[in-house]
Amino acid sequence: MSETTQSRTYPSYAHPLWRRLLLSREAGVIALVLIIYFWGYSNVPYFGDTLTLTYILVDMTTVLLIALPMTLVIVTGEIDLSVASVVGLSSAVLGLCVEHGVGMVPACILALLVGVICGLVNGFLIAYVGLPSLAVTIGTLALYRGIAVGLLGTTAVTDFPDKWSAKTTEVIGSSGIPVFMIVFVVLAAIFIALLHFSPFGRGIYDIGLSTEAAEFTGVNVKRTKLILFVLTGAVSALAGIFFTLRFGSARGDNATGLELQVIAAVLLGGVSIFGGRGKLPGVIAGVLLIGVLSSALRLEDVTVNVINIIIGLLLVLSVLSTSLLAWVSDAAARRTRGKRPSQTPASVGSSQ
Repeated sequence: MSETTQSRTYPSYAHPLWRRLLLSREAGVIALVLIIYFWGYSNVPYFGDTLTLTYILVDMTTVLLIALPMTLVIVTGEIDLSVASVVGLSSAVLGLCVEHGVGMVPACILALLVGVICGLVNGFLIAYVGLPSLAVTIGTLALYRGIAVGLLGTTAVTDFPDKWSAKTTEVIGSSGIPVFMIVFVVLAAIFIALLHFSPFGRGIYDIGLSTEAAEFTGVNVKRTKLILFVLTGAVSALAGIFFTLRFGSARGDNATGLELQVIAAVLLGGVSIFGGRGKLPGVIAGVLLIGVLSSALRLEDVTVNVINIIIGLLLVLSVLSTSLLAWVSDAAARRTRGKRPSQTPASVGSSQ
């Protein structure tokens, strides 16, 4: 066997780099975002305004933030359904601190600490106790939401400093890009480096493919999962701070149902719900796809129910496409293997 053949052991590396990058599900999602955006820019009134761009990015910032650690969690084959409740709990803690005269900086730090504690609880029960993540995070979803509502009751805290609230919609010059997107870009760069360019990230993929195999290769599975759930809790708390200041209101029921949007965006971006597969650029494109599509349809006076139906169908098709592409690839491979024995040197020479 030649060196060239040995270097192409895995099917995913059997094609040139450009083909692997351009002919991928992630590239397809990015292309779809660009197509819809430029279609809306040309055909939908006001869609091309910088104000529309600002509102798309501001509205999707919370989902963009949470999708970063959620991607890593799902790649390991786990899931966290409590993220929206952590957003609500951090919002309630922030509001309670402000209501009692605590400064904004200490209040934000305390809200972030609450998110870390929530992540620790989830991670410990899943990684070290061995409970399934679906059951644990369904339970903590109700637990954290109940604590959040219990802290503030039915009241809402709205006495936030104007300069802090203004930071959520402040834009960079005349570009229409919110200043807060700088925070997201920094976090995205960190998570991309962590997942795609570090031994820790390779361990995450190993866990998603096979927990037992990952342990045999030296991956500390329990510690890795604990770290990922702590990161998810911390970033969800950061998203809760942004959400609270964005709407100027701290309530225990803030962001109810947001976890479904996050998971939909992650799966739409090409991450396998079974673990072991997915890339963060595709997830970011998936979030932006939902935001751009929703904005364009709203400006066309399409109702929210119809928008939800379209996004739901898009998600189902994206999940089905993975199975369909795998089936086509397997069928092509079987067909190729079936033809190989008949192509002997003699037959090749005679055909020439």
